[in-house]
Amino acid sequence: MEQVIVVGAGPVGLWLAAELRLGGVPVTVLEARTERDPHSKALTVHPRTLEVLAFRGIVDRFVASGRPLPDGHFALLDDRVDFRTLDTPFPFTLALAQARTEELLEEHAVAAGARVLRGHRVTGLTQDADGVTVQVAGPDGEERLRAAYVVGCDGTRSTVRTAAGIDFPGTGTTTWGWLCDVVLDEPPARPLNVSGQNGGVMVLPLPGGVHRLLGGDPDYVRVERPEDLTIEALRTKVSRIAGTDFGMRDPRWISVFGNATHQAAQYRSGRVLLAGDAAHMHFPAGGAGLNVGIQDATNLGWKLAAEVAGTAPEGLLDSYHAERHPVGADLLLITRAQTALVTAYTPEGQALRTLLSELIAEVPEFSDNLAGRLSALAVAYPSTDPQAHPLTGGRAPDLAFTGGGSTLFELLRDGRHVLLDLREEPGEPLGIPCHAAALADPRPEWSAVRAVLVRPDGHLAWVGEEKADDELAAAARQAVAATVR
Repeated sequence: MEQVIVVGAGPVGLWLAAELRLGGVPVTVLEARTERDPHSKALTVHPRTLEVLAFRGIVDRFVASGRPLPDGHFALLDDRVDFRTLDTPFPFTLALAQARTEELLEEHAVAAGARVLRGHRVTGLTQDADGVTVQVAGPDGEERLRAAYVVGCDGTRSTVRTAAGIDFPGTGTTTWGWLCDVVLDEPPARPLNVSGQNGGVMVLPLPGGVHRLLGGDPDYVRVERPEDLTIEALRTKVSRIAGTDFGMRDPRWISVFGNATHQAAQYRSGRVLLAGDAAHMHFPAGGAGLNVGIQDATNLGWKLAAEVAGTAPEGLLDSYHAERHPVGADLLLITRAQTALVTAYTPEGQALRTLLSELIAEVPEFSDNLAGRLSALAVAYPSTDPQAHPLTGGRAPDLAFTGGGSTLFELLRDGRHVLLDLREEPGEPLGIPCHAAALADPRPEWSAVRAVLVRPDGHLAWVGEEKADDELAAAARQAVAATVR
């Protein structure tokens, strides 16, 4: 019997497989496609995702393949959200084609020991108290595989979600957008946003002399799906919006997408779990889907590995839904808000766009709030314990320590909890393995913090304040015992 079967070899499934292998869990990834999809739906890697990659020591591969941008767009507004103010080693969005992201993630997963089987389409599953039976149509015909757990990372039309009977409530499509990857004979000198009553279009350069055009227009505000677009129809649309078609020719890919918005009612049903697009479906505003999905997998990976190993405290695996479902709900809120603004083609709607764009440019607090939410650096999992320190559940920054050596992100490389003793002059050891060093760059909110327990996903499991050494040591041991068996 397999320990874990991951269904779907997109970015989320591949990252989850690597995280499970880091926890020592044998994992098989089943993918219906025989080859990696050459088309890149997503083009953006956000700061928190880059931090997650840094935890595991592979972020440089991605940065070397992409193009750092110091800002991000919100609803294609003229003024962009500044990411340079963010407290992170990666204060930028990384323009990187999804096809390259998947290639790098598959290399990482396979190197970690994951087995990736392409041409294996899951057609159904059943579960019982001891495991899950998966029906698979493969190169050699139908077969049944047995696993302790199955995770559906198989997209918005998830077979796993449907077979597990998990509801996917939400709203249907009311507007459509379009994208195309084409050659431009007269491209703009830099990435371009154009918006007005005739519609909106974004123009972005891609590798290989190709540009992506992403847009919408009043004709596409409708329930019924439009006919497939031709290059001639796109020239007409883009010319009407931007005043030029940029010499558009030789389309590599043309696609139409809608704003149907849904979220799984449960991210876990017994031995079946969901992550990424299988758990949340939304308008692709700002490229958030890939990033939130990878962050789902980061939250789930260490918890499921502990469950399989028998070291998870009671309720740990259930905390995946408790922590990530609200993040998915916020994702839907943000993408719905952007959809309303993107399709605000009336004079009143254009006035609202202008006002919000001015707020981004003129009110730093407003821009900073959007930057924290879009980048996912603002995500926290607040403790239910009223006595817990306010930092508990929050994201741990990449702390540097006195005396040099490893930073916090480097200490997270092996995917295990990290206990930090941050006292200026440590007295008796905390009584369990820890990294003892004071902060090299003190932070006001950390001024009274003397020890912390950091989860494998970079969030704070426990925060200890000033107290006698023996009390601090006892509290640290209790925190570790409650978290890591």
